[in-house]
Amino acid sequence: MKQKIVIKVTGKGPKSRSKALQIAVGLSGVESAGLGGEDKSQIEVVGDGVDAVQLTNLLRKKVGYAELASVEAVGEKKEEPEVQPVDWPVYVGGMPQTYIYPIHPHQDPSCSIM
Repeated sequence: MKQKIVIKVTGKGPKSRSKALQIAVGLSGVESAGLGGEDKSQIEVVGDGVDAVQLTNLLRKKVGYAELASVEAVGEKKEEPEVQPVDWPVYVGGMPQTYIYPIHPHQDPSCSIM
């Protein structure tokens, strides 16, 4: 899977930045590497099967402070099929059936509650 890794590196000038780029390009699977950000403090690496954590640890050991900013998948964007609305049938059952109890006007008042 092709991915883009952005690592923020703080160095002491252009020499440390070029050293960081050399380290990044030296890993297997790296296709391109470049500087990014406003002050060129971010290294953007694009490659297939590059271990972002390993790269960050190498930069910490060789250059100085390095922080993994982001890892994104780059490549083919798979188009998702459109979701089509489903028309659910409406229940047209009519009136619900009810049972009618007969009322007996002359019941035996044997129950005291009634």
